[in-house]
Amino acid sequence: MNKLLVVGSINMDIVSSVGEFPLPGETIPSVATSFYPGGKGANQAVAAARAGADCAMIGAVGEDPFAETLLAALQENGIGIDHILRKPCSSGFAIITVNEEGENYIVLSEGANGQLTASDAAAGAGEWTDVYAVLLQNEIPWETTLSVMNSASSSGACVFYNPAPARAIPQNVLPLIHTLILNETEAAAVTGLAVSDAVSAQAAANWVLDKGTKNVIITLGEKGCFYQNEQGSSYMIPAFAVKPVDTTAAGDTFFGAYAAASADGRSAEQALTFASAAAALAVTKQGAQASIPDKAEIEAFLLKNKEK
Repeated sequence: MNKLLVVGSINMDIVSSVGEFPLPGETIPSVATSFYPGGKGANQAVAAARAGADCAMIGAVGEDPFAETLLAALQENGIGIDHILRKPCSSGFAIITVNEEGENYIVLSEGANGQLTASDAAAGAGEWTDVYAVLLQNEIPWETTLSVMNSASSSGACVFYNPAPARAIPQNVLPLIHTLILNETEAAAVTGLAVSDAVSAQAAANWVLDKGTKNVIITLGEKGCFYQNEQGSSYMIPAFAVKPVDTTAAGDTFFGAYAAASADGRSAEQALTFASAAAALAVTKQGAQASIPDKAEIEAFLLKNKEK
């Protein structure tokens, strides 16, 4: 029962490194341009698999040269791809500009991800009966995501959901969610409350919990992350201090690593610390999936920081 199923996006990330972001209308040179397999769904699947979970994925790629590379990247990480479909269009891709401080701007083209239907996802329904959790995001059609939430919940699988890119969630959906993981922007979009610290994070978490979600995690960047569950237990986990190089997949790494640690039977506090370490390591490297650490790296990082 430690199996995870990710239903979500698969993209090729085209990453340009620059000294500073351009002003409107300005043309600047790129220091370097690289191609990295990405997409929030695929990133989370890779993060979960590298963190030790048995992981499969439902998604879609196009009929273009990117597709084989994207599928191979998942297979190389031991992720099941039997329910990844081919669509008669381009694969999803993201154009990402990263500055010297590791900050990024992202322009997303959904491609095949936008054609993943509820019936496509239902084709993998047999997978849901023996999984601990289904992981979801916002880079596939909302109707598909909602269908998966309902199917997973009725099968007994936990729904782990990261509403990114940020969007409001219908309140009647919140009881379907076992664990809602949000950053400050996403928390504001969902609750309508500004979030910037532990106090405001708790207010936002309470709003969500009152609507029926069982667990809420709000990430606060360098301030750490806040957790609260329906029983009222809460934790504030500090962030690990690292020098960021590229923050592109930090949130996806946190989500996947947290889900893997939870599926492995770790407590919420232990899983949060594990996920925070994974995210810290991810921002020290370029690329999305290329930056995601494996379980041994995460454990070594935790041991090193414990000894300080």
